[in-house]
Amino acid sequence: MSTRTSALDAVVFGVDIQSGDVRGDSPSYALVEYDGEDLERDVVTGRKLRRLIESVEPAIVATDNMYELAADKDELVHFLGSLPAETMLVQVTGAEKPEPLSRVAKRHGIPYSKEPMAEAEAAARLAAHNVGHEVSAFTDTTEVKVSRGRSTGKGGWSADRYTRRIHGSVKRRAREVESAFERANLEYDVEIREAYGGYANAVFTVEARPQDIPVSRNRSGDVRVEIERERRDGIEFRPLAKRHDHVVIGIDPGTTTAVSIVSLEGEVLDVFSSRTTDTAAVIEWIVERGRPIVVAADVTPMPETVEKFRRSFDAAGWTPERDLPIDEKQHRTREHPYDDDHQRDAMAAALYAFDAHEDQFDRIDARLPPGIDRGEITARVVAGEESVEAVLRDLEDDDEPEADSTQPEPRELTAEERRIRDLERQVDRLQSHVSTLEGRLEDRDDRIADLEGELEATRRKERKEVRRNREVTRYRRTAERLEYERDEARETVAELEEKIERMKALWKLDHSNFSDVSAKKEGLVPVKVIEQFTKDAVREANEQYGIAPGDVVYLRDASGAGRSTAESLAEFEPRVVLKDGGLSEIADTILFDREIPVGPAADVAMQEVDELAVAREDDVEAVIDDWYDRARERKKRRKTAMVDRLISEHRAGDNEA
Repeated sequence: MSTRTSALDAVVFGVDIQSGDVRGDSPSYALVEYDGEDLERDVVTGRKLRRLIESVEPAIVATDNMYELAADKDELVHFLGSLPAETMLVQVTGAEKPEPLSRVAKRHGIPYSKEPMAEAEAAARLAAHNVGHEVSAFTDTTEVKVSRGRSTGKGGWSADRYTRRIHGSVKRRAREVESAFERANLEYDVEIREAYGGYANAVFTVEARPQDIPVSRNRSGDVRVEIERERRDGIEFRPLAKRHDHVVIGIDPGTTTAVSIVSLEGEVLDVFSSRTTDTAAVIEWIVERGRPIVVAADVTPMPETVEKFRRSFDAAGWTPERDLPIDEKQHRTREHPYDDDHQRDAMAAALYAFDAHEDQFDRIDARLPPGIDRGEITARVVAGEESVEAVLRDLEDDDEPEADSTQPEPRELTAEERRIRDLERQVDRLQSHVSTLEGRLEDRDDRIADLEGELEATRRKERKEVRRNREVTRYRRTAERLEYERDEARETVAELEEKIERMKALWKLDHSNFSDVSAKKEGLVPVKVIEQFTKDAVREANEQYGIAPGDVVYLRDASGAGRSTAESLAEFEPRVVLKDGGLSEIADTILFDREIPVGPAADVAMQEVDELAVAREDDVEAVIDDWYDRARERKKRRKTAMVDRLISEHRAGDNEA
């Protein structure tokens, strides 16, 4: 609720469309700048009007129709969000159901004509006298978001350090913002999303307007601070002036006294409760906010304390037919905030009293001619139990000069004429009531159509959200699959790179540019190393650097090999097998039968290079020659043994014969 009682201590802008249409061609506006004494008139474009509002920062931008400044609700919300902190938009012709500007101007004695500049001046003068309703689309809650000022997707070899620095900066800035709120004694809630090294973001929900928050919107390096007011569900209208309006009040007496004030339109204007305030202070609080027409209680009969308040204001009283149940009071006040049960009871009494008199208020409104103070007439009809016609005649009599005393008095009406007059008045009242009900029916039909439109829009939005979520899920699955394929590809690349390195090492040993072992390559031969004489070790060595016919093979541990292991090595047809340790008898036999030389590794001077080794050619040849010498002797012994066995078998056969 605005507490400002006059606009005359600040600048007021009155605005009306001069030409064009806000929904089509760019309109021009008649602009009147009013400071309570001087008037400045100009015709400006919409863009210039916004620049002037931003630079001058008027207390009020007044218009007879808020949709002359915006084509639709969304544009209106955007316009309200662009206004300076201390500037408000005021519709001087009322709230949801505005009156004609001519009627409002006449009621308050403001000059008026149909020209746009004159209408802009009338709007400015009316707003300066606190006539109209403030148009609001935002609450007094503000969201402050501290987040990353740049992406963490880059950083090269130091990506972790880069990410940690950004998140650490967000965390430090969030703590600075929180300390500023603490120093300003502001109420706030915070939601923090932690990340590697600090915070990804921190969202503060502050119970204050942006201009009351000691933090500004900015972006500096790694951190960004965004400030946004919380939007209402719709557009709200708040009367500029509440004092001296005729109102309905509800009172809940007792140890704690509570009072609620409701306007003649059914809007809850204020609510109050206290354990220490005396009757005089309560009356003063009520007088500062309006003039009661009806004083209500939530129980029957009316408590004596409430009756004293009613008599103090000479107002009508209202009580329910039976004490209001708690659940009904909770239901009737569900859309209005209150601090305790006493405030709820007082508010329920006022709202139920308004419900009881609403039709009467509407009938009075419908029968009032333009320019008549509605509140005064309503007060006399409701509290004084006078008819609307009697009050209007009384007002007319006050304005007319006294009639000539010599003029003859009007004759007294007959009973039939009085009956006709009463019936005509009754018909007028019933027709007025029918018109009111028809208007309400049309309003409800419009409301139903609006709600159906909103429902359809919500359904479209939900369907769109479902489709978007499905797409996000599909893209996420695709990303996970691609990441899996990427990881597999990287593993394959790593294996191939290792194999390439091994092949390079082999190539160095086989070509003339090998210089890692000695200054000269002449007289050196590469050696393929097998850690153990097992099938797995043979296969692994072949996979790592390949074993080809004619290679020199070195067995670090030659023991334990069986037939299949010896055959698997023999299939590669190595030039010679150098060994440490003794071969099994079966392995030695298989290699001997395949004529694969085998010799002790100790007889060969070898030098290892990574997983490979090199040996002197002369030493290798010497081992091979030695094996052939031993092989000839072994063959002779085998042949001699075979001949001896044959002779023995022959002799044994002769003896048997």
